[in-house]
Amino acid sequence: MKTARQVLEHKASHAIFSIPPTATVYAALQLMADKGIGALLVMEHDKIVGILSERDYARKVILMQRTSRETLVKEIMTTAVIYVRAEQSTDDCMALMTRHRLRHLPVMAGDELLGMLSIGDLVNDIISEQRFTIEQLEHYITGGSR
Repeated sequence: MKTARQVLEHKASHAIFSIPPTATVYAALQLMADKGIGALLVMEHDKIVGILSERDYARKVILMQRTSRETLVKEIMTTAVIYVRAEQSTDDCMALMTRHRLRHLPVMAGDELLGMLSIGDLVNDIISEQRFTIEQLEHYITGGSR
């Protein structure tokens, strides 16, 4: 079983994208679109103060008939940020994401932000692990004579 840190280490990109709470929602959406991501950490003085997801936008801007150019990130961000420690297992990550219906999970080592895992990162890791197990079992069954 891998840890959150190990999954982060195998991600193609180690970039952490964030935005200040005083930015407009429009600026946040532009950054998410440019980077092809579904959530941003909201950072102030190198501390996480929230997270902004596409879901926040849909529920708190569109459905409330606000405008993204006039609404600030701090007005709609989720402030109760759920995160995992670097040494927690991928099972722990999946359980948290499922229980809280999350798609993104910051990974912390003490007070240091290491990165963010998405549900896609975890699913890709699980598929990779299963593929490896299947190959090992096939090799064992065939006696390595392929």
